Amino acid sequence: MNILLSTSYFGPIHYYANICDAGEVFLEGFEHFPKQTYRNRCCIYSANGPLTLSIPVTKGNAHKIYTREIRIDYSYAWQKNHLRAIESAYRCSPYYLYYMDEIAPFFHHKFDFLIDLNSSILVKTCSLLGLAVKIRNTESFQKIGSGDMIDLRFAIHPKAQKNEYEPSFPTHIYQQVFDPKFGFIDNLSIIDLLFNTGPDAIQFLKP
Repeated sequence: MNILLSTSYFGPIHYYANICDAGEVFLEGFEHFPKQTYRNRCCIYSANGPLTLSIPVTKGNAHKIYTREIRIDYSYAWQKNHLRAIESAYRCSPYYLYYMDEIAPFFHHKFDFLIDLNSSILVKTCSLLGLAVKIRNTESFQKIGSGDMIDLRFAIHPKAQKNEYEPSFPTHIYQQVFDPKFGFIDNLSIIDLLFNTGPDAIQFLKP
């Protein structure tokens, strides 16, 4: 099974659950970049509850810019802020020391393009999960319903009313650092699952 996905910044658990069963993953780069999606944001579990981390991108009329052309804005220290937030949220998690050194380099190296950063994160994360999957970029815009790929580009969205993800996907509950305070929060960034479940993370991605 081949799937078509949007690019994603430390994507949510449902994003990686689909990758588990994929033969090949194609990342769409020729769409007009939509705002307020997982393409440049992720959600972690902080001491105050869910916390959204967003990558700033260069200003302009994003509706007329391809995703593959979106540049990252480094005019303020978002990398430092994101790294600090992740360290604060997960330093007490069981596998923090095991995985932090693996993801920390993404907050020190400056990628020019968002899609390049996200692709590198995806490759690293799949490796940490033990997922052997081929990842490719699209060479042109894929029309909805075209080809033999399952199209999930717009199916997984941070806004509940726009999330079209298959509701029958079982929620695998795992222990989270702050769940005694706020309870279990589903579909956070994949790093929440990695820091809390470690080598068992892949088992929580399977039906």
